[in-house]
Amino acid sequence: MKEYDYIIVGGGSSGCIVAARLVREQRARVLLLEAGSGHYNPVLKMPAGYMKYLASDAYLTMHQTEPQPQLDGRGVIVPQAKVLGGGSTVNAMVYMRGHTQDYDDWNAHVAGSGIDWSWQTLLPHFTAIEDNDHLGAPNHGVGGPMKVSHLGHFSPLSRAYVKTMQGLGIPYTPDFNTGNPFGVGFMQHTIDWKTRKRCSVVDAFIEPLRDDVNLFIETNAQVEEILFEGDRAVGVRYQRKGVSESARATREVILSAGAYQTPKILMLSGIGPKQHLEEQGITVRLDLPGVGQNLQDHYEVPVVATTNGAFGYYGQDKGWPMVKAGLQYMLFKSGPVTTTGVETCAFFDPLDFNATPTIQMFCVPTVYLDRDVMGQDPGHGVTVNSLLLRPKATGRVWLRSRDPADLPHVDTQIFGHPDDLARTIAGFRFARQVVNALPLHEMIEKEIFPGEETLSDEAIAAHCKRMVKTGYHPVGTCRMGSDDDPMAVLTADLRVRGIRGLRVVDASMMPNIISGNTNAIVMAVAHRAADFIMNFEVVDNIAAGQPEGEVA
Repeated sequence: MKEYDYIIVGGGSSGCIVAARLVREQRARVLLLEAGSGHYNPVLKMPAGYMKYLASDAYLTMHQTEPQPQLDGRGVIVPQAKVLGGGSTVNAMVYMRGHTQDYDDWNAHVAGSGIDWSWQTLLPHFTAIEDNDHLGAPNHGVGGPMKVSHLGHFSPLSRAYVKTMQGLGIPYTPDFNTGNPFGVGFMQHTIDWKTRKRCSVVDAFIEPLRDDVNLFIETNAQVEEILFEGDRAVGVRYQRKGVSESARATREVILSAGAYQTPKILMLSGIGPKQHLEEQGITVRLDLPGVGQNLQDHYEVPVVATTNGAFGYYGQDKGWPMVKAGLQYMLFKSGPVTTTGVETCAFFDPLDFNATPTIQMFCVPTVYLDRDVMGQDPGHGVTVNSLLLRPKATGRVWLRSRDPADLPHVDTQIFGHPDDLARTIAGFRFARQVVNALPLHEMIEKEIFPGEETLSDEAIAAHCKRMVKTGYHPVGTCRMGSDDDPMAVLTADLRVRGIRGLRVVDASMMPNIISGNTNAIVMAVAHRAADFIMNFEVVDNIAAGQPEGEVA
């Protein structure tokens, strides 16, 4: 059995950053295991290229969630990246940090731990990672490995949307990442402003270490269980190319497989809700009832209108427009290929502009729903999506079987709390106001979906239930918490409670979802977690009673 200092399960945004820091700064021997491929189509390097793979299983695992009674039996598809770099390789590249209130809520969950998860504590980790194209101290970093920039192209619809929102009372903001993302503006993305290419965690953190003798990367490696000696995690067993292999970690095993796979691996290893594990015939190593619970995500609902001109990106991915745009990109690094197609958004509460934002509203300069959904062919138009930032309902993840190859059950509980549907309806109504307000309305022909005849709360609720989709941000299934919280899976320094040498560093650690796209937050958490692992941050409450300062 091969031996390493650390084994990291999951080569996504968090796993790659932790691996890179341990190798570079501690000179540790690190094995990074990724279930997906280590290679991907070069089209994904282009800002607009990810749209080619949104519905593809080439680099995504498609989780079919449980039928939702509150959605009239619908089960929503939720994709998860299966490629080295994880979401940072396939996502829409939005760089968003959330609201200071989100981190205050985290702190409330770990009260008494001696560890602070406030905005001010995390800010140095955000800035250490970042190399921003035009924003600097104190809120942004310059010279870090992760390139962050504005897009290279904006459509007329995006510009009109920003002006329209200001006319409706939503102020312009030049920077959503100062801890108070209220207002409307243009989003920043993890794109290199020099090359106009995606900057993934592989580009930023792994490629500079490709020749380092201490970094070992194995892709297409499906971890089946954690190995133990007593109450200590000492390695993993995994399948690669049909062969079962095992590896040993002398210091820690770190799970970074995401909000669906991390709890699955814990449960397959005997850590989770006792009754469920016994039902699956799995020997219970530790009864942790919170494993797989507290699932949260962002959910969005569209208003779609046609336009009276070709102001957006419909049809730009076919024929001569595609060839023209491709040539412009290759020759000048400009034009439609330098946009993600989602260029602007607004943060606000549609019921109270003075309240903490509850809605993130995106303007998408195209009609991307198909004929089967809308009842007519898509064409030139605009889609305004109202995304719920802080849903109150929580779902769960649990095992389908004890077979590691089986995907887990996922119950999202979308609109499982009545306030979530009510707030979404309010967001939808405001989106309709936006479409009908100047100057955006000058470009609008008519609302086509759900249609102007959809007026009552009942009719709008039916539309929301039919059309609600994931924001691709599942979190929370192994949340951290205080010692007296029976549902907390992790300590405040992200150790699995009651187990030595085992830590979780991914989006599943969040007690509550962040108000915005989650990739930037996951990267900052990983950067801070590396400090915990390397003991740069001395903490008082060590899992399983270890002496302060001892490396697990």
